[in-house]
Amino acid sequence: MSTLTTPGIASRLTDKYGRAITDLRVSVTDRCNYKCIYCRTGNDGAQYSELPLNDYLRIVGVFVTLGIEKVRLTGGEPLLRRDLPSLIHELAKLRTTDGAPLDLALTTNGHLLEEMAQPLKGAGLSRVTVSMDAIDPDIFARITRVPGSFHKVLAGIRAAQRAGLGPVKVNCVLLRGFNDDQIVPFAKFARDEGVIVRFIEFMPLEEDRLWTPEVVIPLNELTERLSTFRPLVPLSANTPSETARRYTFDDGIGEIGIIAPVSQAFCGHCSRVRLTSDGKIRTCLFSQFDHDLYARMQRGATDEEMAAYIRSTIEKKEARHHIGEPDFLKPSRSMVHIGG
Repeated sequence: MSTLTTPGIASRLTDKYGRAITDLRVSVTDRCNYKCIYCRTGNDGAQYSELPLNDYLRIVGVFVTLGIEKVRLTGGEPLLRRDLPSLIHELAKLRTTDGAPLDLALTTNGHLLEEMAQPLKGAGLSRVTVSMDAIDPDIFARITRVPGSFHKVLAGIRAAQRAGLGPVKVNCVLLRGFNDDQIVPFAKFARDEGVIVRFIEFMPLEEDRLWTPEVVIPLNELTERLSTFRPLVPLSANTPSETARRYTFDDGIGEIGIIAPVSQAFCGHCSRVRLTSDGKIRTCLFSQFDHDLYARMQRGATDEEMAAYIRSTIEKKEARHHIGEPDFLKPSRSMVHIGG
């Protein structure tokens, strides 16, 4: 575990644009048991990369000494690491620079969540987000390319609620012509199930070349379509760096979030940094470069040397992405390899 001392406020991670970096997303695997059309090619035979869980623990420990307050475990599908509760148990022992427990969250496709929810909670997980792109079982199967999977995910969501991993968030990536007929059914789902449904604009992070601007459902269109169900009422942001615009309905029942990185970019308030499953730092989803922290650790870098490398990397964090601009280049890795 890290031997670094707790820094003062002035020495916490800050990029050259003055943004404080407090949120770390850690991909613990790039394996996945789904082949979602907006993410994977659907081909088998891919080569996977993941580290021993103790190595992620050491790396996260160094990040925490630099002011990280929130850690989200992602993939791929993180629940394919069946010893994940042991990592969460150790992460829950860490304390932020203010002495508070880490805010520990998990993003999962939910397929294995029903049996894992209670062990995850017992290990110290705070809450869970489930990726679910349709509530019609047939549409869901077409998107995930895994027949019969919808009811396992629904059972996982309900198990997470019973375990106290709330508020449970359900993320839906919208693609015009694929699942945009699910918008109003998801609004009803949020109200009936007591979950927060968040719609996410489709981003060019897939392995195939499916993305075009025309497939994106922009925020303004989405709010109009939701309002045909019931009038929307805006809610205030929980934090300045929150990515979702929050809404409820006119009767106060149900919460909807809209994450609109394409039509309403929020880069100016970004507080995130990512660690890929093979131990590389990604300063932005759309970076063209990786920064290989794990290679330094393998070569015997001390915690202090790793911290210095993290600082120098964060200083290079991009001002914004360039989706939709003429010179835009897709990132050097797809979402499943970066981590959600």
